[in-house]
Amino acid sequence: MRGLVIRNTGSWYTVRTDGGQLLNCKVKGTFRLKGIRSTNPVAVGDVVTITPGADGQTALIDGIEDRRNYIIRRASNLSKQSHIIAANVDMAALVVTIAHPETSTTFIDRFLASAEAYRVPVLIIFNKTDLYNAEEQAQLDALTALYRAIGYTCLTCSAVEGSGMDALRAELQGKTTLLSGNSGVGKSTLLNLLVPDADAKTAEISIAHDSGMHTTTFSEMFFLPQGGSLIDTPGIKGFGTFDMEREEVSHYFREIFRTSDGCRFGNCTHTHEPGCAVLQALADGHIAESRYTSYLSMLDDKDDGKYRSPF
Repeated sequence: MRGLVIRNTGSWYTVRTDGGQLLNCKVKGTFRLKGIRSTNPVAVGDVVTITPGADGQTALIDGIEDRRNYIIRRASNLSKQSHIIAANVDMAALVVTIAHPETSTTFIDRFLASAEAYRVPVLIIFNKTDLYNAEEQAQLDALTALYRAIGYTCLTCSAVEGSGMDALRAELQGKTTLLSGNSGVGKSTLLNLLVPDADAKTAEISIAHDSGMHTTTFSEMFFLPQGGSLIDTPGIKGFGTFDMEREEVSHYFREIFRTSDGCRFGNCTHTHEPGCAVLQALADGHIAESRYTSYLSMLDDKDDGKYRSPF
C-alpha cells in the first residue's frame, strides 16, 4: 500500500493512503539500518510504502519512494547527523521578523544557502509589519530590497491585521510549501489564517527574552482551501549546515557565485586571494556586508567541523 506522510511526531507517523485513509505508522525496525544518517529517516512529504497491521488502524513503513528534493539541517545535538525538515516540496516559505523577535540575517542566509543546495525555491515572508517603528521599517525596506536584488521573492504582511494575506495566498496556491522560521515570528498565526481549521497553537512572546516560545512540537502537513499544502515545522533557533563541502559554499550565495566568474583563480575562497572579484565587489558595495559575513560563518562551519548557532 502507498501513502503520503502528513505528520511526524518523532515516534509515530500519520500516513494518508492513496485511498484517503489515515493510518498511524511506525518505521519498520530494519529500515533504520540502511545507512540513512538522519535523526528522522522519514519526513513529512515523503511518499512511502506501508504494510497495514491486523487492526486496520496502524501500519509499518517499509519503504520510501525517491524524493524530488528535501531540505535538511545539521541535527543540533548530533553534529554528524542530519535532520530532514521536509521532502518533496515546491517551495520553502521562510517567515522572518525585523523585531519582536529579531531574525538574524545570518539565519536567513543559512536557510537560503541550504535551500539553494537542495534546489528548493524560497519565498521570504516579513511578518509583523504592524509592530515596527520608523527605524525598523527602514530596516525592513533595506532587507527586502537586498533580497529582491539577489533574486528572492519577498512579501510583507501582518498576520494580526491580515494585511498582505491575499498576495501570500496567491504565492502558495497549488504548491506544497514548507513553512519555517524562528520561534515567535508568527508562523502559527499565519497558519491559522491560511488554514482556518488548522487550530494551531499560538503563544505570547516572552517579554524577558523577546524571543519565541516553541508551540509546534512536530511537523505536520495542512491542506490549503485554494489548493496546495503547507508543512508546518517546529520553530528553529539555529541552522547548522550539513553535507556541504567548503569549496561549495559560495555556489549557494547567488551574487557571490555570479561574481566569482571574475576571480583570477578558479579555486578562490574569496577570503584573501589576489585578483578576487568577490572581495572587490564587497569593497565597492555591490555585495552586502551581511551576506559576506554569513558566507564566512558557513566557511567556519567547514573549518571546525561542528555545528554553530548563528546567534
